[in-house]
Amino acid sequence: MAKADASITSRSALRALVGEITPLARDKEQSALDEFARGFIALSPFAVIGSVGADGHVDVTPRGDPPGFVRVLDEHTLLVPERPGNRRVDTMHNLLANPQMSLIFFMPGYEETLRVRGRGSLLRDPALLATMAVNSKVPKIAIQVDVDCVFFHCAKALKRARLWDPDAHVSKGDFPCFSEIIRAQRMPHKSREDIDEVLQSTYRDTL
Repeated sequence: MAKADASITSRSALRALVGEITPLARDKEQSALDEFARGFIALSPFAVIGSVGADGHVDVTPRGDPPGFVRVLDEHTLLVPERPGNRRVDTMHNLLANPQMSLIFFMPGYEETLRVRGRGSLLRDPALLATMAVNSKVPKIAIQVDVDCVFFHCAKALKRARLWDPDAHVSKGDFPCFSEIIRAQRMPHKSREDIDEVLQSTYRDTL
């Protein structure tokens, strides 16, 4: 645990340490999706959603699909399809209690990212959902995002992480496979091969 005198407990103390925000960073927020934001979303196959539940706990979850899977309905509205998953539906539970949410979009090979903030609601409009089918599978629900803040985030984090650099990718064998983790944490009575077979079947049949 950090010592009391090492804690930062006020905005003024924080600013004294990190300095003042630059005009470039301060003024980059926009209230609508311009042509650049819309273009980025159209090319993005991956996003991360942040939401907060009624109990105050924060959840962050990934979303992925073919590029452009998040639909831009207009300059203030996005539509995110809810694909089959583990049925925890943490994000949707949270939005029913607290509509505030954020997204960050990634484009493979492009080190800048796009951040979007707004209010989320659950939608089951058959006509709209039908336009979001992938492999003939229509989502049952979509998250509508009413956008109130948009801005591009600089590339420093991804450059430091070397996220898109193939030479920095973790080699298989340097970390346990998912089936080994599941077996160790929850299913010691099952073989890794049996668990992996179930996983692969799920990936193959329910994407």
